[in-house]
Amino acid sequence: MLPKKWVVYVGNNGYLYMMKEEVLVFNFSGAYEAQGFLPWLRKKAAGTKELNLSGLEGTCCYCDRNAKAEILRSLPEELPVLRWLDSGDYHYLSYLLALWEKEPFHLVLLDNHPDNQNPAFDGMLSCGGWVKTLQREQPMLKGVLTIGPEGCPQTLEDAWIEERRGERVYVSLDKDVMDRAWARTDWSQGSNTLEEVKDWLGKLLDGRMEIAAVDICGEMAPLKGATPEDLRINRETNIELYRFITTYLE
Repeated sequence: MLPKKWVVYVGNNGYLYMMKEEVLVFNFSGAYEAQGFLPWLRKKAAGTKELNLSGLEGTCCYCDRNAKAEILRSLPEELPVLRWLDSGDYHYLSYLLALWEKEPFHLVLLDNHPDNQNPAFDGMLSCGGWVKTLQREQPMLKGVLTIGPEGCPQTLEDAWIEERRGERVYVSLDKDVMDRAWARTDWSQGSNTLEEVKDWLGKLLDGRMEIAAVDICGEMAPLKGATPEDLRINRETNIELYRFITTYLE
């Protein structure tokens, strides 16, 4: 079951409103603004928290010590359940966010890459090695299930969930697990559909497991060559994922 977090704000009419604080958005590349997803979120989710880290050096694919310290300083005291991380170049944010978990949890990674490689630079956090770092440094992590890459399961079996009924799970989705009809990323992509991804998410969010968090990455920014069509597709998929996931917050 997803925890409910609320914020109080004053509307233009002077009345107090309570809204679920359900989205944390990281801005490194400007992709969410360019595609129109962030402006849409600002209107849709009053509790959206935005972290603008676009000027921070030492963050693209690899995160150096100074950048890591600054990102950690920038995080809100209360982390919303739903997080958007920017492009796959910043998937290592999942490691930083999962370090906050103080109770045992499983990681379910939906990705076209296992992200368990050794970093090319010793001691530096990377988008391709954050899972291995998390396994080494987070004692609360009970196990990792990766779905999507070659050599890994290609679907989420109900049996896996039933064996862990009532336990906590952190879900990390890289949209590069999907075909280009549903996501445009700057990494090699899989062949899964948006409906398949929603089916996996639905099984994880249906109440059999306690959801620690859901994070999503896999954008493409104009500076990386994103076309208007790339931005449109990513915006539409992000909106559909937001709507689908937040139905379980009701």
